[in-house]
Amino acid sequence: MLEVSNAVATIVLDRPERGNALSAEFVEAMLSAVQRACSDVSAHTLVLRAQGRHFCTGFDLSDLDTQTDASLLQRFVRIETLLDALWRAPLRTVAIAQGRVMGAGADLFAACDRRMLAPGASLRFPGAGFGIVLGTRRLAARVGAATALQWVSEGTTIDARAALDAGLATAVLGHDPPPDEPAAAAAAATSLAAIPLPSVDRSTFAALRAAIGEDGADADLAALVRSAARPGLKARLLAYRDRQLAARPR
Repeated sequence: MLEVSNAVATIVLDRPERGNALSAEFVEAMLSAVQRACSDVSAHTLVLRAQGRHFCTGFDLSDLDTQTDASLLQRFVRIETLLDALWRAPLRTVAIAQGRVMGAGADLFAACDRRMLAPGASLRFPGAGFGIVLGTRRLAARVGAATALQWVSEGTTIDARAALDAGLATAVLGHDPPPDEPAAAAAAATSLAAIPLPSVDRSTFAALRAAIGEDGADADLAALVRSAARPGLKARLLAYRDRQLAARPR
């Protein structure tokens, strides 16, 4: 999952058969990879990209029947831990996303410093539809409080152009990534080459991030736990899953 080359650490989301949805095990693997990248003093940039059609389709709902409210709360806490690690990373972070970028996957995208979208990509933040408050403060830091509240509360689908205009994306790529992994990796390297290299060392970058950014880690976690601890989390997720299945074309 983690590759380091020429001072660039790359994490490849590699569950394309599940739309790179965030299972408990996948989140732990990603968090470990982010922590290792942040510990590698040779790296100045951390890139997130994904195999397959979609960057990340959000929380993995496939095993809901075996979950409890408590286990689901723990999973969301670990996702918030991952998002916070990206948000406060001591090196520059870049997300390159295609296809569907949903829920916690959209939060991963928003947590990065540079946010590059394929032209056919779309984003949505549906977590509030099952009562979860996750990543909203970070989204508001990108697009403003009013836009963030509208998008989250209305379940808005945002295309690449709208994301760029609002400031959620920092660039729209010339084309969608190619389907095969070697070509996709080459395309990502080309896209990354268009971004100027940092002109400061890692310690200075980390100090700049701390000085500029609002450290709302405790508030983010508290908002998540308050929303997820409300009784009936599993029931709300099951109802959301059923609505999604019913809305699919037959």
